Amino acid sequence: MKGIILAGGTGSRLHPATLAISKQLLPIGDKPMIYYPLSVLMLAGIRDIMIIATQADLPRFHMLFGDGGQFGLRIAYREQEKPNGIAEALIIGADHIGEGPVALVLGDNFFHGNSFSEVLERESEDVRGCVLFGYPVSDPRRYGVATTDARGRLVSLEEKPERPRSNRAVTGLYFYDGDAVEIARDLRPSARGELEITDVNRVYLERGDARLVDLGRGFAWSDTGTPRALLETGQYVRTLEERQGVRIACLEEIAIRKGFIDPESGFRLGARMGNSSYGRYVMAVAEELCGRPLPPRG
Repeated sequence: MKGIILAGGTGSRLHPATLAISKQLLPIGDKPMIYYPLSVLMLAGIRDIMIIATQADLPRFHMLFGDGGQFGLRIAYREQEKPNGIAEALIIGADHIGEGPVALVLGDNFFHGNSFSEVLERESEDVRGCVLFGYPVSDPRRYGVATTDARGRLVSLEEKPERPRSNRAVTGLYFYDGDAVEIARDLRPSARGELEITDVNRVYLERGDARLVDLGRGFAWSDTGTPRALLETGQYVRTLEERQGVRIACLEEIAIRKGFIDPESGFRLGARMGNSSYGRYVMAVAEELCGRPLPPRG
């Protein structure tokens, strides 16, 4: 399964903070925002990933991640000239996706929850049609909304409805089979001139091939593209990390635990940031998983 992170857009809801920098590079806790969606793909076991961003921002993401080899990943980059809708990411990434399934995640979405890795691995194992992830929200009018019947089957999808039929927001994480690219190519732009991801999902729904995975109690999800959401998510991350002594979206730790890299390599990555608490945490995790002290090399 391939992965795509859509990290484009102007970040206008965060102006003036994003006038000179991509919102996906703003910090949540001590990590750039984009660490969180990238961690989601890694937790799903996905190692072949494309980051789609504006021409101005691509060099900054490349500076941050390079080719991804340090994490045991393969990271490619592609430009989105202007924000033409989420579904355009499927077209831009067509060559990357090929004929297989793809996980598309938005660069400003934050996910965290117990056993989330197991949920992601299970749902990505054999993707047929479209798999959406729903989350209960207090004001569903701000989101795409999914409605299920008494048996939990997905029956409708609405984009920012005035009178929502449910409180289940469709999050910015989507799993698709190999038909997604052609479906996106056949879309007509919306009144806003964009290729809407909800329209892709509706095609799958009409085929009877769309399914909703409910992320309910025990999970946290937010669209961090507003000042308030950015602040609240940062407070959530800080509280959990300080109280539990663990790190959310620590890419080096995920890479080690998933077997993408060995503990020695992870330790060296941490040593490069050894003056920070993040770097020291990575080093400690690597030593714990290796079962012995590890001297930094090179």
